[in-house]
Amino acid sequence: MAKKEERDIVILNEHVALGESKVIDFSIAKLYTSTKVEIPIIIERSKNPGPTVLITAALHGDEINGVEIVRQLIAKKINKPKRGTIICIPILNVFGFLNGERSFPDGRDLNRVFPGTKTGSLASRVAFHFSKKVLPHADYCLDFHTGGASRFNAAQIRVRPGDEKLLELAKVFNAPFTLFSSTIEKSYRNTCAKMNIPILLFEGGKSRESNKYIVKEGVDGVMRFLKHLDMLGVRHSAPEPHSKTVIIQKSKWIRAFRSGLLHVKVECNKHVEKGEFLATITDPYGKMRFKVTAPNEGYIININQSPIVNQGDAIFHISTLNSAKTEDGERED
Repeated sequence: MAKKEERDIVILNEHVALGESKVIDFSIAKLYTSTKVEIPIIIERSKNPGPTVLITAALHGDEINGVEIVRQLIAKKINKPKRGTIICIPILNVFGFLNGERSFPDGRDLNRVFPGTKTGSLASRVAFHFSKKVLPHADYCLDFHTGGASRFNAAQIRVRPGDEKLLELAKVFNAPFTLFSSTIEKSYRNTCAKMNIPILLFEGGKSRESNKYIVKEGVDGVMRFLKHLDMLGVRHSAPEPHSKTVIIQKSKWIRAFRSGLLHVKVECNKHVEKGEFLATITDPYGKMRFKVTAPNEGYIININQSPIVNQGDAIFHISTLNSAKTEDGERED
C-alpha cells in the first residue's frame, strides 16, 4: 500500500488532500541581505489514491539538464497523476544554482552530507529537513544529475548492483544505458536505500549545459515510469521504449598518458572495438601527437570535453567485462 494514500499528507506543516494541487516553500535560511531563500515544492495529488513519486533535480547547483527535465514535466502537466501523488523539486540546491556552482556557499556537497543534521553545516541542515519532512512521503524517487565539470555522460540510469527491483524499474525507464553503481556513503541515494525507498538516479550531459537530447531521454523515461505505475494522465502517451537498455555491469576510465590539447574523435554512446582510435593529445607547439585507443571492446558512456587535459585526467569512461571493479572516477552521484 502506498504511503499516506487514504488521507492528507503533511509536508512542512502544510496539509495536502487527495485531488489537491499545492506549492509549498521549503525555506530554512536567508542570504546575507536577509532575503529568504525558498525551495518550491510542487505537489499534485489525484483524487484516486496511489503511490507517491518524488522527483528531484539540482542537488548539484550547476547541473542544469535535470532542472529542465523537471520543468518540462510540470509545464506539460505530466506531473498531474492519474492516481497517487507526484512531488517535484526542480532545484534542491538553490544556493548552488544561484551561484552557478556544484556545492553550497561553504564548499560542501549536498550529496555527501545526507541524511544531514539539525545543527550542522548549511548543506547538512537542508539535507536533514528534506530527509525528515519530505522524503518519508515517497514510495519511489527519481533523481536527475549530469556529469561533473567538462565530462559528458551518456543518458543512463544508475542502480545498486544486485538490486533486482531497481533493475526492473530501470528497464521500465529505458534510458539508453543502465549502469551498476554502488551507493556512496552519505549520498541521497544511500539514504533512500537505508529507508527502503526505491530510487533511480539519472545521469546525462554535463554541468552548466542544457542538452535537448538528454532532456528528452529524461522526460520520456519519466513518462514510461509513471505509465508502469498506472499514474500517467490520460492526456499523455508514454513514448515507445528503446530496443533495450544496455546493461553495464562493469566499467573503467581511460586516462590521459600525456598532458596537452585533447582532440576527441568519437561520440558518446558509441560502441568501439579494442584498439579503435578515440582521440589525440597534442602539445601547443606541434612537436607531440599522442594517439589514444580503446583498451577493450565496449561502450563509451562518458567523454571529457575539456580542450586541455593533464596527465592522469579521466578522458573516456568505457564499459568492460574484464575490469575487476567499477571505478568511480567522477563525482556524479
